[in-house]
Amino acid sequence: MKNLTSTKIIATCGPSADTKEQIKVLVEAGVSMFRLNSSHADEAEHLNRIKHIREIEKEIGYPIPILLDLQGPKIRVGLLDEPIELIKPSIIKLRHQDKYENGIIPVDYEGMAKDVSVSEKIFLDDGKLVLEVVKIDGDVIQAKVLCGGLLRQRKGINIPGSQGSLKVLTERDKQFVKFAIDNELDYLGLSFVRDENDVMELRELIKEYNGKIKIISKIEKPQALKNIDEIITRSAGIMVARGDLGIEISPEKVPIVQKEIIKKANAQRKAVIVATQMLESMVEQPIPTRAEASDVANAIIDGTDAIMLSGETATGMYPTEAVKMMKSIAQNVESSKIMRHNYYPEDLIDVCKDDSIAICTAIIDMVEKIDVKAILTLTASGYTPKLLSKAKPSVPILSFCPSYRNSRRMVLYSDVYPVAMELNEGINQKTLRDLDKCLIERFHLKQGDKVVVTGALPDLLVGKTNFIKLHEVE
Repeated sequence: MKNLTSTKIIATCGPSADTKEQIKVLVEAGVSMFRLNSSHADEAEHLNRIKHIREIEKEIGYPIPILLDLQGPKIRVGLLDEPIELIKPSIIKLRHQDKYENGIIPVDYEGMAKDVSVSEKIFLDDGKLVLEVVKIDGDVIQAKVLCGGLLRQRKGINIPGSQGSLKVLTERDKQFVKFAIDNELDYLGLSFVRDENDVMELRELIKEYNGKIKIISKIEKPQALKNIDEIITRSAGIMVARGDLGIEISPEKVPIVQKEIIKKANAQRKAVIVATQMLESMVEQPIPTRAEASDVANAIIDGTDAIMLSGETATGMYPTEAVKMMKSIAQNVESSKIMRHNYYPEDLIDVCKDDSIAICTAIIDMVEKIDVKAILTLTASGYTPKLLSKAKPSVPILSFCPSYRNSRRMVLYSDVYPVAMELNEGINQKTLRDLDKCLIERFHLKQGDKVVVTGALPDLLVGKTNFIKLHEVE
């Protein structure tokens, strides 16, 4: 626990984080969770990384969840014999085909000509190249170059507000869903979500495969912002995926959108991750820009549960340094007076109508008034620690759970440190002795330290949280 921040750090595996030794170094530097990107590498490569992570998990005795990111319906340029120079203000042609022929740039999306309209903008290569549609002739799109440059094959294409005929799950995605379920991964990242129906489509597929994996909906499209409340309700968590989102809605709108999404996700007690270009310069440089450091800090202040590294750890030259820098930024923010601890926003209380919010509010009030070292939750599902985490408590939430899989999932929530541990049916002297032993040996608490214990009575693992106990470690 000493090595982990309250805000969880997610690292993406890739060539720079591939071997067991490389992955273990990142865990030692402060990584709480790993992301596998299905857009890159095949199942065999990802399976090898899963094996390494699970081995490290056993060695350190602490759960490490894994998120598999589905590629989704990403539109890309087809095959080019060589890069093409797009010159402003020339007119170019695009069409659904495999390779460059007859002066027409290939696109791998069959419905593109149906989805775009005249005067609509098309962005290529993460927005570096910009086109404007001037004419649609059957299945050929004629577009004017507004921002030119060198176009290379397989670069991404964004059509803000369009792509209506695209399915949220490709055939390749479906194969990776089964792969994730077969290998008992913890979360699936659903790309380019537009509404709750997209989430339900993935949920039905998971059910068809007899899986129990949780869904993280990635917010990347304008349509998702219009349906954000319903998407949050249907998802286990939300990822603010600022790369494609910044292209789809324009970069200047992203900071406010980020804050609004985090606020809404927290109000519904859902995990929230902020991702993309957080320390982007560290792909090639050993230290980040001041703007990047501020960006990470602001995401934490906004109330995110986790912050994610992509290219920084997947392909970067300084993966370990990036993790250490992110950890250092998080620790500085979390220990500062600007960070508001022990506080439930009113909108969360309004949304959460069950008795648990009253129990958790009382616990947070106790943390403010009594010198306690930790909150102990005895839980089967992880519901109570998830709710407690949304108050950003000033002490850690130590969650004792008999399910190792549920323990892994709880790692994603800020301030929560799960322990997979068999629990007696009721709380008694043996239960307390077992907890005390763990608190002293594993979390370095001392005799006489006070902790708040919460769970359900008479059966710890059935029913809703209904008791609070102030306990002194013996």
